[in-house]
Amino acid sequence: MYPEQLVRPMAKDLTDVGFKSLTSATEVDDVMNQMDGTALLVVNSVCGCAAANARPGAKMALQNGKKPDQLYTVFAGVDREATDRARDYLLPYPPSSPSIALFKDGKLVHFLERHHIEGRSAGMIAENLAAAFDAFCE
Repeated sequence: MYPEQLVRPMAKDLTDVGFKSLTSATEVDDVMNQMDGTALLVVNSVCGCAAANARPGAKMALQNGKKPDQLYTVFAGVDREATDRARDYLLPYPPSSPSIALFKDGKLVHFLERHHIEGRSAGMIAENLAAAFDAFCE
């Protein structure tokens, strides 16, 4: 587990733009089981590719004309229970952080694993997500 003072600004990077932080398995289950429409889930991380690529890319993608109805985040290495439960909904993909998932009516429809994020610019990630938003969001 990482110290609160270390991760607070990294979590705030997403919550400041409207992402709701999920911190328990129950919260994750509630969101997933009651999902109507589209939702973006960012599995946040303290790593450099989360800071340079994943979080900025997710935020840039929200400038797209179409975007998800709901925004959620769990923090790997911090909110273990919530992250573990969220990863259950990301199967068959193996655990990956950071990662970014788009759900429609509770079904996973688009997923960026760490290897899709690492080494790619925030702009490339935003373009990828914007294309998914155009395909799945209303």
